[in-house]
Amino acid sequence: MKFPLLSLAAGGFAIGMAEFMLMGVLPNIAQSQGVSIPAAGHLISGYALGVVIGAPLLVALADRYPPRNILVALMVMFGLFNALFALAPTYELMFVARLFSGLPHGAFFGVGAVVAGQLAGRGKEGQAMALMFSGLTVANIVGVPLGTWIGHVLSWRLSFVGIALVALLAAWCIRRWLPQLPPSPAAHLTDSLRSFLRPRFWFIVGASAIGTGGIYAWISYIAPMMTEVAGVDPASVSLVMVLAGTGMALGNYLGGRLTDRVSPLRATRQLLLAMAVVSVLVALTAPSKPLALVMAFVTGAVSFAVIAPLQVLMIDNAEGSKMLASAMIQSTSNIGNALGAYLGGLTIAAGWGYTSPQYVGAALALTGALCCLGIKRAGPRPPSAAGG
Repeated sequence: MKFPLLSLAAGGFAIGMAEFMLMGVLPNIAQSQGVSIPAAGHLISGYALGVVIGAPLLVALADRYPPRNILVALMVMFGLFNALFALAPTYELMFVARLFSGLPHGAFFGVGAVVAGQLAGRGKEGQAMALMFSGLTVANIVGVPLGTWIGHVLSWRLSFVGIALVALLAAWCIRRWLPQLPPSPAAHLTDSLRSFLRPRFWFIVGASAIGTGGIYAWISYIAPMMTEVAGVDPASVSLVMVLAGTGMALGNYLGGRLTDRVSPLRATRQLLLAMAVVSVLVALTAPSKPLALVMAFVTGAVSFAVIAPLQVLMIDNAEGSKMLASAMIQSTSNIGNALGAYLGGLTIAAGWGYTSPQYVGAALALTGALCCLGIKRAGPRPPSAAGG
């Protein structure tokens, strides 16, 4: 089981580099294009919008094909659009390329999460999905800091060319190692959409779409907060990303274990509450460089621990297409991405400082935790659902 899951993790590594490295080189991109940091932050929202659109759309179009074929095609598409982003001469073209590079993101993890669950067997889904998502965390330990360093020392464009090459390598790994599983059984549209009619589903959407905004309000502006408030040297931002990435790796592992032990719903609720508290602590400790570095690790751990339980929670509550439901959690979490980046940018633009997005993040995470309370009160789970 390890090599197939590691091939999925390779795809996650490419995606993690593309999603999070932009935050580390945001000041460089803003300077090279002659725009403000909040304006450059719109590239983060553009990517998230691409995920929101692409996750359900691409999975719905490709659901009849074998999962391995879908995953290889998505990785090739991801590499192509990141190469176009690296070569785009204007901010407007960069935005378009960034949006299109987000299209395969959610679909890849949506299909990959279902495949990981099938390979793992009942009762081990959380750990299997955590292994798949470990590519994201390793990217934040190795790929993102390396790309950030290249972006500061050489050119951020070279960093994104590297992402395109990694994506093509991941496509080869998936083609080589992932078994050829059969396509999902065809489901009637009414069956696939039945979950969407349940109030319980919309509370899960709320927990993901709003609650995960706390993560992105933090990570989107981590570079200017560290350099302007904590006093970290710009050349050392890559080391900050290593700290955050190491925390993400630990949190991803613990989140998968917690999901299998206490149920995905309880794990999601507890971790979103923790994210709200941690976001406030980040803002309060930012002026102290040592404490800011400690909180980079802690916040990374808390933020990534919530990924596996949210994914399992959505799949467990799907009655029709599990791949479509799995892709939906990626789509909705990137609404949180867009919300966190956009609302955090508004507070900076209003002159409230580089720590102000953390209070936005705390409010978003707390709202997500409240949505988790609504899930239990929104009616029974589907018969196929696991414990909550």
